[in-house]
Amino acid sequence: MPTELEYRIALTQVPQIGCVAAKTLLQHFGNASDIFKAKKSMLASIDGIGPVRANSIKEFTDFDICNSEVAFIEKHHIQPLCLLDDQYPKRLLNCYDSPTMLYYKGEANLNQSRIVSIIGTRKNSDYGKHCVQELMESLAAHEVLILSGLAFGIDTLAHRDALKHKLPTVAVLAHGLHTIYPAENKKLAKQMLEEGGGLLTEFMSGTDPDKHNFPTRNRIVAGMADATIVVETDVKGGSMITAELANNYNRDVLAYPGKTTDSRSRGCNHLIKTNKAALITSGQDVLEMMNWLPTEKKAPAQRSLFIELSADERVLYDLLQTSPLHIDEINLRSQLSASAVATALLTLELQGVVASLPGKMYKLL
Repeated sequence: MPTELEYRIALTQVPQIGCVAAKTLLQHFGNASDIFKAKKSMLASIDGIGPVRANSIKEFTDFDICNSEVAFIEKHHIQPLCLLDDQYPKRLLNCYDSPTMLYYKGEANLNQSRIVSIIGTRKNSDYGKHCVQELMESLAAHEVLILSGLAFGIDTLAHRDALKHKLPTVAVLAHGLHTIYPAENKKLAKQMLEEGGGLLTEFMSGTDPDKHNFPTRNRIVAGMADATIVVETDVKGGSMITAELANNYNRDVLAYPGKTTDSRSRGCNHLIKTNKAALITSGQDVLEMMNWLPTEKKAPAQRSLFIELSADERVLYDLLQTSPLHIDEINLRSQLSASAVATALLTLELQGVVASLPGKMYKLL
């Protein structure tokens, strides 16, 4: 009999069942094993599943591949993360197409309070290199997790400079954890693991870095971060796809401008011109836009004297007492419906109790 983990992995291998359908099923049943044990008629009756997908689930028998993956996970000390798990990156939960399973090797906290993705061209200029160096220097004192894709160019610079400034950094890969691509970055990947970073992928072991995997990978880079920072890019390519995805997920996108005659800055300039990215020229700009600079704290005892809160508002007020929280975390921990959370937050904002911050964060005033 397959284990729950094997059933979870199996769900990612069933034809016709993508991330959206898998999320629907997991939310309905609460675990993966019950999905495979359910009657075809019950599966078909679920909104968004229907008879074709139900039949695919009932016909799936290739559990050997799932068993092999579990063996690989155990041998290489990999952490499997299903979207039902507490350790799963919570920012991704708010993305409609969040991965069903992630495979993680490393120690960095994937739910760190501040996360940025840094993306850009594989053929950076000295200007791009300078931008990354200055950015890492500015973020060093602010406990920010740095995400990128381990590619040549800006990605590599971001990971290296993060390590230089003792910032945790995670590479989101477009292949399984049996290999590292590009091979020239194997040493860098090893150093990231040794210094508290990590390697993250939704692809099972044995999956090669095929071209079509990279756009799929990019949605994780966009969805996991509070802000996506574009350093240098042309108007076409992976960085522009990632920036578009971040916009679609309602994440902040920031971009460094460049010369109009430089193809490596055409994409950044276009994002700024079309209001799809905020213009930045330094790491200080990032800290200010994300409201990550230290502010003078007000005593909570004073503000609580004059506030009358509803039951829902009180739940959110209590949650926000210790630190600012992302909307995904608020939805998860409050156990209220998304509409109830939105209503309560709006009321608290109008009362001057709560402030909304860049990156879908909220804090008490």
